Amino acid sequence: MAEHIVSSYDNDLQALRRRISEMGGIAEKMLVDAIHALVRHDTALAQTVIASDKRLDVLQREVEESAILTIARRQPLAVDLRETISAIRVSGDVERIGDLAKNIAKRALAIGTDFQPQKIVLGLQHMSDLVLGQLKDVLDAYAQKDTARALDVWKRDGAIDALYTSLFRELLTYMMEDPRNISFCTHLLFCAKNIERIGDHTTNIAETVHYLVTGETLAIDRPKNDRSIDTSTEAGA
Repeated sequence: MAEHIVSSYDNDLQALRRRISEMGGIAEKMLVDAIHALVRHDTALAQTVIASDKRLDVLQREVEESAILTIARRQPLAVDLRETISAIRVSGDVERIGDLAKNIAKRALAIGTDFQPQKIVLGLQHMSDLVLGQLKDVLDAYAQKDTARALDVWKRDGAIDALYTSLFRELLTYMMEDPRNISFCTHLLFCAKNIERIGDHTTNIAETVHYLVTGETLAIDRPKNDRSIDTSTEAGA
């Protein structure tokens, strides 16, 4: 009977892992396609990204419901309980990443064929490439329970924040130079912020991996280099 219970619980966990793996693949593709739609003015691709979010939502609900049922049926302890709770956390972050990619696709539709400064577009592409690398690495870290790889993703987030700050300032300059730039620059600014927020969710997953393996939360503050808002007055308070 004990072996049967253990086997059933392992099957539950494997089902959770499969769903999260599928979610990760969908989220990665949504981000790649959203950026391509933005850069190439591809409205059809943008619509595909938006439609893909429904499947991600369904999977997230399935993970949450299955995890809750698993806890109720198996009453897991220690690392087994952490794995089930971590599945809920990771699925929530991946679902939010999909939402943010969908938002980028919606901005791509809103911008249409409006002029986009090449420097900003290249910056957005570079930023999304960095974030996509973080997403791939942290999902691998979760699958392999690799805390070292997860911590590496966690440390890299500061570079995303710094790039976002640079793009933020560049877009403000375009808006100040010509009021006609305000509309599309605002959309691009939101796109940059969405990419930056995806980076934040990858670090959330990295923290979950650390918790899953060690049972402890990271005791140090997350590295942040977002200087898009002047916080000097707060620092001096």
